[in-house]
Amino acid sequence: MELQDFIQNIVNLFDDIDTSNFSVLTDFKDNDEWNSLLVLSVIAMVDEEYGIIITSDDIRQAKTIGDLYSIVKSKQ
Repeated sequence: MELQDFIQNIVNLFDDIDTSNFSVLTDFKDNDEWNSLLVLSVIAMVDEEYGIIITSDDIRQAKTIGDLYSIVKSKQ
């Protein structure tokens, strides 16, 4: 699992925002578009792309995309 691919997969979940500035330090939840549907989308994306099951609690613990990446990576 590559970090840049993971970031791109997260970016692809957002529709109506400028995602060009998304990085490992981006607080992805501090965004007007963030909602419970995106939580489910992140869970589904991680399962589909990486075969790893994460929970909403895992997402709640992550502040940045880098934090979420570390959580997912630790479950490999």
